[in-house]
Amino acid sequence: MRVVAALGGNALLERGQPMTAENQRGNVERAAGGLAPLALEHELVVSHGNGPQVGLLALQGAAYREVETYPLDVLDAETEGMIGYLIMQELGNVLPFEKPLVTLLTMIEVDPDDPAFQNPTKPIGPVYNEQEAQALATEKGWAFKPDGQHMRRVVPSPKPKQIFGIDPVRWLLERGAVVICAGGGGIPTIYSEEAVPAGRRLTGVEAVIDKDLASAVLAADLEADALLIITDVDAVYADWGTPDQHAITRATAPELMTSEFAEGSMGPKVRAACQFVEHGGKFAAIGSIENAAALLTGESGTTVVPGEPAHLAAARAGGEAETP
Repeated sequence: MRVVAALGGNALLERGQPMTAENQRGNVERAAGGLAPLALEHELVVSHGNGPQVGLLALQGAAYREVETYPLDVLDAETEGMIGYLIMQELGNVLPFEKPLVTLLTMIEVDPDDPAFQNPTKPIGPVYNEQEAQALATEKGWAFKPDGQHMRRVVPSPKPKQIFGIDPVRWLLERGAVVICAGGGGIPTIYSEEAVPAGRRLTGVEAVIDKDLASAVLAADLEADALLIITDVDAVYADWGTPDQHAITRATAPELMTSEFAEGSMGPKVRAACQFVEHGGKFAAIGSIENAAALLTGESGTTVVPGEPAHLAAARAGGEAETP
């Protein structure tokens, strides 16, 4: 089975945890333990988030005033290499020595006219109190939005259009490698009409692509069987934060898309899972790293499958439909 596993930023760095190299390595070690059984039994591609890391690099870069802070596409590339290195090393510590492990820097095309550039929504970096956020917004021109009880920097998050380098990923999978790519949603790039020998000029843009949506495109392009979206909660919950909250263990894509989920957390994950199965994937699953292998068998997390909503299926069949 060909599997794409998308590690959320909070699966690599717990919320509120200091962003030290030691903490990140410890979390990657834990993630590697969850991914190892998948790597031994299946073709595995690993993508990952980078929101906390890319925000930290931007903040560190802003402290050095001799040069302008590096643009986000360059910081995206830096974090792809850094996190890929950690994942490769920790997977290598739990897999057989002869198992090939590869990290690929991945450029992903976005539309320069995407409305996301006019409405930054993607949170990156650490959390701040309101006073700290206001001071940074004034000093650096950054945009901030609430994240729970705190404030967090937000940047444009355009939709992924095309992933460059799919053929090398397929080639590596066919030769038994675990491939780490599209980290942090990939490196956002656009085509300009400037004349160059290649025909069009490819340049980076100041944005961060949503990792889950990029992973859905990646999985569809690779014709993967399953997309696993791994986060810091055990499943998707209905009526979250109320006395009636309960885990959704299985649902069709249309059923999930009729529900509302928090835009800053579960919303993109649900959309990505639905997008993948609507584009030919067998199923997607959302859950925690501790249960990564069980996500693949449907024994844990939320399994998302193609199909029509239960009430339409019932009407078509002329009878009652079971709740998934």
